[in-house]
Amino acid sequence: MFEPIQLKSFLAVVETRSFTEAARRLGLSQPTISNHVRRLEIAVGRALLARDTHTVTPTSDGNVMATYARDIVAAMERAAGHFLEAVPRGRLRLGISEDLVLTRLPEILRQFIQQNPQVDLDLTVGLTTPLYEKLDSGRLDLIFTKRRADDPRGQVVWTERLAWIANRHLRIDQGASVPLVVYTSSSITGDKAIDALNRSGMQWHLACSSGSLSGIRAATLAGLGVTAQSRLLLSDDLVELPPGDELPLLDEIEFVVLGRSIHLAGSSAALASLIKSQAALLAPATSTGSALLDSLRVSGGT
Repeated sequence: MFEPIQLKSFLAVVETRSFTEAARRLGLSQPTISNHVRRLEIAVGRALLARDTHTVTPTSDGNVMATYARDIVAAMERAAGHFLEAVPRGRLRLGISEDLVLTRLPEILRQFIQQNPQVDLDLTVGLTTPLYEKLDSGRLDLIFTKRRADDPRGQVVWTERLAWIANRHLRIDQGASVPLVVYTSSSITGDKAIDALNRSGMQWHLACSSGSLSGIRAATLAGLGVTAQSRLLLSDDLVELPPGDELPLLDEIEFVVLGRSIHLAGSSAALASLIKSQAALLAPATSTGSALLDSLRVSGGT
């Protein structure tokens, strides 16, 4: 018999290639993760991981065990979800990115609370990276935010291409250095803006940095520079600058809901389902996504 926590610890190491990152993901100490893997290796009588001072990689037996472990963990989660009470209840810790405060998400959350009076909703609003960290450390149960690069987890609510956004009176001359407004720390939107400018060979400089979306919005409203953001930020005074000679085309981003396990259950599953079903109320008009397209077809759109 294999202990579920040993399997989960082993899979976390395989997926992150790091005992430290695996410990952070599961909210455990690194020695605990190492002990779980060691006990699993003793149980199977095989070495499952090859370690050196720089890397951790699964052995051939480790790759086989990883396949079995994923199936075992998934089956256990499905069984647990099946036998949960039909009526969601208890505390649900939800994290959302700041962009979504600008949408009709509060209406959807109010609807969820009315439909599920036995659920206590605990809301955290923040930036994408800290939300992922809190989810992986067990401090949040569900997050609704942008998808991180190279992280396949989550159910897509909508997809959109980032927009260059600026004060309606700001003008950027062709060939001039682009004044950029970004978050203080590395962010999905800031990284994509800088990558697009660097790929195009355009010059740019940091005009302003802020640790919050409200600061980004204030600096952009003041005309200090341009920012790459979701079209959720557009308003009468903040307009989209079309890509062209002055600005390059930006990459797409995905807004996703994801929980602490692949198969959501209980209140997490109920809220994720409601959010996806109401995507048309949340996403900018130019966005795409399975849930959004289904909503438009039902309402008679194309």
